[in-house]
Amino acid sequence: MTDRMNLHDVLRDYGVPLATLNVTASSQDCLALRERLMAIRDVSQAKEQGYLEVACTFYIDVHDIDCYLSGELPNLAEIYTFPEDVKTHKEE
Repeated sequence: MTDRMNLHDVLRDYGVPLATLNVTASSQDCLALRERLMAIRDVSQAKEQGYLEVACTFYIDVHDIDCYLSGELPNLAEIYTFPEDVKTHKEE
């Protein structure tokens, strides 16, 4: 299981984010993802844990899904962005 940072931890460790993106999903989507993650664990005989990785790198595990579906978490994940994350692109 991954440790989830809350906004207080982010503010303390990194400062004020430029934006916060909340990741949410329908119950049906959560259950489908949970099924796939559990299959990884089952196939590996609990030697590996399944997780979803996105280019910005945040992790959603089975515990997060269960907490989200039970109402303990307001979202599946939060992505915090900071001014130094914003890049410029020059059109040629």
